[in-house]
Amino acid sequence: MRIDYDPAQCDRDTFYRLLTATVVPRPIAWVSTTSAEGTDNLAPHSFFTISCVSPPVVQFTSVGRKDSLRNIEDTGAFVVNFAPEPLFEQINATATDFPRGISEFDAVGVAREASLRVKPPRVAASPVALECELHSTVLLGDSTVVFGRVVHAAISEDVMADGHPEVTRLAPLTRLGKNEWGTFGGVREIARVPYEQWQEDAAR
Repeated sequence: MRIDYDPAQCDRDTFYRLLTATVVPRPIAWVSTTSAEGTDNLAPHSFFTISCVSPPVVQFTSVGRKDSLRNIEDTGAFVVNFAPEPLFEQINATATDFPRGISEFDAVGVAREASLRVKPPRVAASPVALECELHSTVLLGDSTVVFGRVVHAAISEDVMADGHPEVTRLAPLTRLGKNEWGTFGGVREIARVPYEQWQEDAAR
């Protein structure tokens, strides 16, 4: 037996909690921005994915009008920093609702490093930084989807193996429901089956 939920009959927070508990695990975009006044901002956003490969475009959603969104609208640039498990407490701390004008880098004690192509800094301890220029935004109800064209990627040599980022070295952190976070649990590999091979196997 299933329990039915009609979003038109639920309050907003109830359905939000249902969505975030079932659309799991979600990768985290640890987004750094710089305000027009020069204050660096850093915040995690767990509605995050790839939008396009050529040109490379990533997207994250700002639920409500947060400083990340305002800064990107004002300056047209941001960095998506990879969220690794060892930085768990710092990532969570940067989600605190600090007043506008206070830098999470400074308040939390997150070390910066300069980006190559955009003004917002990278998180120095993050193994991957995707430097982005604003492509576009889409307003959907109480949220705004931000699309960023990746203009530069910087990856730590420490997480590379045979010229490719290695997932166990990356140690990705993910968001689940409530106050739950996910850590890396293991890898299963399986190759996609071409249709021609599928036909041959079915004919046996």
